[in-house]
Amino acid sequence: MTKTIQNPILKGFNPDPSICKNGDDYYIATSTFEWFPGVQIHHSKDLGNWELVAHPLNRTSQLDMKGHPDSCGVWAPCLTFSDGLFHLIYTDVRAYQDDFKTAHNYLVTAENIEGPWSEPIFLNSSGFDPSLFHDDDGRKWLINVIWDHRPEASLNHNRPAKNFAGILIQEYDPLQQKLVGPIKNIFAGSDLGLVEGPHLYKRDGYYYMLTAEGGTFAYHGSLFARSKNLFGPYEMDPEGHLLNSQQVPSSQLRRSGHADMLELDNGDCYLVHLTGRPLPYRGRCTLGRETAIQKIVWNEQGWPRLAQGHVGPVDEIEGPHDVAPSNPYQVQQLNFDTNTLPIDFQSVRVPLTEASMSLSERPGFLRLKGNECPTSRYEQSMVARRQQAFCYTATTSIEFKPENIQQLAGLTCYYNTGKFIYLYVTHDPEQGRVLEIMMACMTGSMIYPMGRRIPLPDDGEIGLRVDVDFDEWKGAWRHNDGDWQHLGVHLDASILSDEIGAENFTGAFVGMACHDMSGARIPADFSHFSYQEREFKSRQEIVAES
Repeated sequence: MTKTIQNPILKGFNPDPSICKNGDDYYIATSTFEWFPGVQIHHSKDLGNWELVAHPLNRTSQLDMKGHPDSCGVWAPCLTFSDGLFHLIYTDVRAYQDDFKTAHNYLVTAENIEGPWSEPIFLNSSGFDPSLFHDDDGRKWLINVIWDHRPEASLNHNRPAKNFAGILIQEYDPLQQKLVGPIKNIFAGSDLGLVEGPHLYKRDGYYYMLTAEGGTFAYHGSLFARSKNLFGPYEMDPEGHLLNSQQVPSSQLRRSGHADMLELDNGDCYLVHLTGRPLPYRGRCTLGRETAIQKIVWNEQGWPRLAQGHVGPVDEIEGPHDVAPSNPYQVQQLNFDTNTLPIDFQSVRVPLTEASMSLSERPGFLRLKGNECPTSRYEQSMVARRQQAFCYTATTSIEFKPENIQQLAGLTCYYNTGKFIYLYVTHDPEQGRVLEIMMACMTGSMIYPMGRRIPLPDDGEIGLRVDVDFDEWKGAWRHNDGDWQHLGVHLDASILSDEIGAENFTGAFVGMACHDMSGARIPADFSHFSYQEREFKSRQEIVAES
């Protein structure tokens, strides 16, 4: 056994972490944006090994994202435990790429982390990244970013940006279940600009405010400020940002910032924070924004410092508990012989009801019923899981008999409606059942990179396979249990990243989909799905194995 914790602790798209503890149990909540159900909650006993245990926003009465643009939905949840209840604050963003951010903040509670979680209590719409602070006198306070829609530029390395106009505070009354009293702007942030992600703590007579700044890409960072008074004025850390990965080349962790602090019973403190691991030599984060952990020590002046003695994150730390070794590569094999999908599978924007998905109509199969097109922001029949390693192989087998060109089903590597690589079975009027690739990479129209359609047998299962190695995507197919037939095209998998096109904030997924733009709702039956992470393998090794 060892106390060493390897970063990141939550791999793949798991940004904006908020951490709390209840007894000997640790929990982290992370953003899910347009993916449903909303919010991921992981559980740990040792801070090193984490298991996904809950999606608390699992009803449309709590979260209705139909029609939301890409990278909207759930931003920056805050998870706390007080008065025998878990409190989860979250923002539902409905628009963000214009002068106005349409963002509503809500609170749900539960006695048990796995639920049931309450119906949402509306709080405000003044900004995003809300956080709930439980003071030691029993009062509760909401803090969040205020969004200033006016056209003045804010500080962000001289790049024009709409104003992140400071951190607001207002009291929350749990009896009335609403915000009460005056609203005050208590912190404007530093010259780095774009102050967001606030959390409050109380220690040794000071209120400490932790914020994120500099945007969520290369200049991202975390800043502490403190005051003897809840309402300020807040004095910024004289040494500047506690965490910033821009200047530390020795770590694989980049874009480190948005953070939350946990104080243990013995006074030791740990910081969980957003981070990203770029592809080697490409600078693109196909795994999205992940979660890492650092240890904090306090100096004689009462300011927190990273235990490693510098502002850059490190790839491993010493934790407070023995950490059991774990397999660095996940393997998932699904045969669809249960009535539910694994907890790590999600759909986009809306839950998939029996009208779109069934595990019971044909036992042993996942049936997806064709719905709107792959670029729809309303109703798609797609279920997918996060890509959590740079190299992986995903396979599925499908029984699908399309009757026209508008009917598609297959294996999708998906980032959002503008970035995906879709390997699918469809119909050609002259060739019958065929295989094709559709690719979207923020050009405004679809690309068909094979330049041809591959004729398929009229009957039987079609196996589909995707091999991703860093920025290379390769596909293959087979009929029933025959040999894999490689497609001979190598595509750029790095398009499935935040850094391509407009600012986006999620990560790459892989999963199964069925689309029927004719409205006939034709079904596709999937007999299995596998996802296997691995070390890098050359093209020759993959061909030899298959």
